[in-house]
Amino acid sequence: MLRRPDSSAPRSAIAVGIGTTLVLLLTACGPTASPAPAPGPTDAAASPGPSASPAGPVFVADGSAEDNLPLFAAVTDGVWASEQRVSGRAYIDALTAAGFDKATMQVTADVTTVGNPVESLQFAVRWGDAECLVGQVGPSTGEPVAVVMPQLAEGRCLVGATRAIDW
Repeated sequence: MLRRPDSSAPRSAIAVGIGTTLVLLLTACGPTASPAPAPGPTDAAASPGPSASPAGPVFVADGSAEDNLPLFAAVTDGVWASEQRVSGRAYIDALTAAGFDKATMQVTADVTTVGNPVESLQFAVRWGDAECLVGQVGPSTGEPVAVVMPQLAEGRCLVGATRAIDW
């Protein structure tokens, strides 16, 4: 009599793996940003006085999710490079400090149901009525991922259980 081998991987781990793969595939298939042209001599002459452009990306309150993706990605990279890289709260706090509205954010748990650090941590900022800025980090992710994705049902950005942002 043939028996099917028992799977040792819990279904939740399989679901996380599938979700991670989906995000990575969607990220890989998305359009890439083309570099902005370097300012030429005529550009400098057209704007008298010292340059007021900041050194890095800035928060654009009335802009689109795409306009704010560079700042979202920079914040994500900054936290990932810190000692707090596996703390969902660190990403939420850093995004809040950068100007994003904490009331529109979601974050997944830092630890598994058995108390181990998660292999993949996700966090998101709902932007308007249709888009989300979504970040994913963790050992199974490799480099941090920051993308603009369409909102899910009921204005959610992340699939599955998220933790309360009550701090």
